[in-house]
Amino acid sequence: MALVASGRFVRTRRRLSRASRSTDRVGEQALFFWRALAWSPRALLHYRREVLRLIAEISMGTGALAVIGGTVVIVGFLTLFTGGTIAVQGFSSLGNIGVEALTGFFAAFINVRIAAPVIAGIGLAATIGAGSTAQLGAMRVSEEIDALESMAIPSIPYLVSTRVMAGIIAIVPLYSLAVIASFVASRFATVVLNGQSGGVYDHYFTTFLIPTDILWSFVQAIVMGVAVMLIHTYYGYNASGGPVGVGVAVGNAVRASLIAVVTVTLLISLAIYGQSGNFNLSG
Repeated sequence: MALVASGRFVRTRRRLSRASRSTDRVGEQALFFWRALAWSPRALLHYRREVLRLIAEISMGTGALAVIGGTVVIVGFLTLFTGGTIAVQGFSSLGNIGVEALTGFFAAFINVRIAAPVIAGIGLAATIGAGSTAQLGAMRVSEEIDALESMAIPSIPYLVSTRVMAGIIAIVPLYSLAVIASFVASRFATVVLNGQSGGVYDHYFTTFLIPTDILWSFVQAIVMGVAVMLIHTYYGYNASGGPVGVGVAVGNAVRASLIAVVTVTLLISLAIYGQSGNFNLSG
């Protein structure tokens, strides 16, 4: 005790203090996530109008974002160009070994299992996720959340759970558009731009497009949507330090949500498809 009191082992104490704070932060986040999910039924029951408003805001955006069509257009274009890139690169690479006919396999396999979910998750983090963090952070630093609590309105169900439920509801049509856009772009780039026979492309595409893969792809997108909304609402709800603190919270939330998107993709891929990729033919 005398050694510690005399100022020795300063670095060790600092490292232990940082480790302790990190552990506390993980527990705080887990508790926040649990409370947000547990209050979701109440949010749907008592704040239906707010959930509907948030669904419209998430899908079509507000302000300048609404001019370009909101998250629907952004995610659609992201996956559209991703599907086209996969087709162009796949046709070129497979053509080097004389099997460019398998480009349809690339579109059916990579788009569904990897590209569309990851790109959609990134789009969600960059649009509705960052927007939710900024909104809640601005409310926190301007003491609007404290004002809600003073009026006996529980802030987590009204502000957090409603956004999580709106994100879960909106992700299904959004991701449907994303998958369709990636499929259309892949076929257009292969058949129209590269001149491959449409029958050849459709044959290999339908052969390797497994319905269960599409189902698991939607499950993956929903899990990503929940993770993105929980992370961004946490950082926004606990923002501090004025406008600068809100900007820092948005940056930290985007970084954490991108890591979560890649982690969800890895874990679901290992859990569903295994290490070998589990190649199967349709039917």
